[in-house]
Amino acid sequence: MAGKQPTTMQRSQQACCALPKLWKLRISPKAPSTSPTVLPTTSHERLASNSEKTILYLAYGSNLCAKTFEGARGIKPLSAVNVHVPSLDLTFDLAGIPYIEPCFANTRYRDTPPSPPTKTDHHKDRWTKGLIGVVYEVTPEDYRTIIATEGGGASYHDVIVPCFALPKGSKIVDPTPSGVPFKAHTLLLPRDENSAANTGRSRFSRPDPSYAQASARYLKLLTDGGEEHELPAEYLAYLYNIRPYTITTRKQKIGQAIFLGFWMPILLAVIGLGKLFADDEGRSPAWLVGVMTVVFGAIWGSYDLVFKGLFGDGERTIYEVEDREKDVGMRFCHKFCHRSVKLEDTDEKR
Repeated sequence: MAGKQPTTMQRSQQACCALPKLWKLRISPKAPSTSPTVLPTTSHERLASNSEKTILYLAYGSNLCAKTFEGARGIKPLSAVNVHVPSLDLTFDLAGIPYIEPCFANTRYRDTPPSPPTKTDHHKDRWTKGLIGVVYEVTPEDYRTIIATEGGGASYHDVIVPCFALPKGSKIVDPTPSGVPFKAHTLLLPRDENSAANTGRSRFSRPDPSYAQASARYLKLLTDGGEEHELPAEYLAYLYNIRPYTITTRKQKIGQAIFLGFWMPILLAVIGLGKLFADDEGRSPAWLVGVMTVVFGAIWGSYDLVFKGLFGDGERTIYEVEDREKDVGMRFCHKFCHRSVKLEDTDEKR
């Protein structure tokens, strides 16, 4: 559903916390492949306690994947548990960089009742059972690293949400979870005015939260992470079916080359300053947040006013044939759907 047009500053603040993702996952030299660490399940005693020695952190995006969380970010989780968070929904409304990483995963507090998906949501908004993710137990030092690599506190809000542990081997998610909830930290950018007022910060929104598409590279991190943690099969099927942003025209390729050639050196300089001046909690100083705001305001302004009109859409795939869109989603879910059929056949034989 389309909302109020965001200001340039609101868009730039969204990108402030999206940029470090590009540094770790796209711009920096390719990190060595990381095999998923076999983590012990977080104990019921730790989930029920308020220990200050470790922190429970809820991941829902690229941090599900060991390649990102343990490899690029260098986090060493102590334990983990798959969870259902009925109070939140997964969204892809965090603005990234046009033509390369149009958007990233975010969460929002759930609507009551949930808004129906649109025909142009690219299957992003078709999960209606609440957020599915992984709660990691991490040290306070590692949690500071998470904050630093997720924008230095420039935009994300550190919130505490109730989580329900998922039974091992779950295939279907019950919309109404059972059991006793526990509290975990997560990072969220609210886009509604009430949430913004409660936190005393600017409202973060997009003209149409369902417009931009995540890249195939980014979506693969989510599906790889989901496979590693054996998230419910029903949820994995949803992730595999999300349609990615793909450059399909020569004009888009030319626009991408010019856009990144001009802005990338500036982005790298800003990222370097962020790494240099982050405090002990991983947060960027106010003056640097101001610099980021100006830079990203210029980035999005140049895209909206110049590049999009000249070179084509940098947030959404341009399809020459309408049915071609269906083929993109099918490629992503083919592997999972094929495996699911085998699982069902095995269950029936049993």
